[in-house]
Amino acid sequence: MVYLLLNVARDQKLIEQEGKKAGVDIKVDWLKLSGGAAINDALLSGSIDIAAAGVGPLMTIWDRTHGKQNVKGVASLGNLPYYLVSNNPNVKTIADFTEKDRIAVPAISVSVQSRVLQFAAAKRWGDKDYDRLDKLTQAVPHPDAAAAIIAGGTEITGHFGNPPFQEQELAGNPKAHIVLNSYDVLGGPSSATVLYATEKFHDNNPKTYRAFIAAMADAARFVSANPEAAADTYIRVNNARIDRKLLIGIIKNPDTQFKITPQNTLGLAQFMYRVGAIKNEPKSWQDYFFADPALGNGS
Repeated sequence: MVYLLLNVARDQKLIEQEGKKAGVDIKVDWLKLSGGAAINDALLSGSIDIAAAGVGPLMTIWDRTHGKQNVKGVASLGNLPYYLVSNNPNVKTIADFTEKDRIAVPAISVSVQSRVLQFAAAKRWGDKDYDRLDKLTQAVPHPDAAAAIIAGGTEITGHFGNPPFQEQELAGNPKAHIVLNSYDVLGGPSSATVLYATEKFHDNNPKTYRAFIAAMADAARFVSANPEAAADTYIRVNNARIDRKLLIGIIKNPDTQFKITPQNTLGLAQFMYRVGAIKNEPKSWQDYFFADPALGNGS
């Protein structure tokens, strides 16, 4: 669901339409890659022009390419709360996880879920213990992690996921409950998944870049105004077998905001600098996002 704006843009050919308005014939290829590390490698090798991944991977590649390829954010894909869900009744807060528990994340340390969990640990126990829960985390794809939480009886008792997997878990197992909400850690509605590109692509393709930004804004307006149609688009583009009502509920959730303006990303970025995950200190969200009037007042 974090890629819903891209699903809509693809389905309605919004990038191509905005390109025509600008006098540019844009051909769009869509590639699915697994994990922020693979996406970052593809971007740096020139296999892709624009990447979509979590804020954590963005900060990693921004730091890694600082003064070289200068990768920066292009836009947000919206504010969606990420839940750390557990099926262990004894786990009420992150402090209740024990050596017997395992927390599934899409990638250890580098994923946005891992970074938010580290940030939460730092807020509870101090920056020196930010990685206190890392030993309990395990890299598991979202569908497999959701299946484990719903079924129970495995060593996976927690899953820091994203929509729609977290909602499926809460609906599928009466013991499943929210232990942590990313919004509580990051200071409110926040952009978890973002788009980013190299400085070379940004500078050498101004019309294509602007058409892409405009298409994302078009998609955000469409989803906000047409949640039912957006849910149908998701199902169609992904060939998804999922409850339509559950999808519509996610889109209509008051905590979910489909907008391209980055929000509440700086706190996580500065945390990553404090604990040494990145070497360059970000002073503002504009340090790691390309300047564009369409993004408005981000954070």
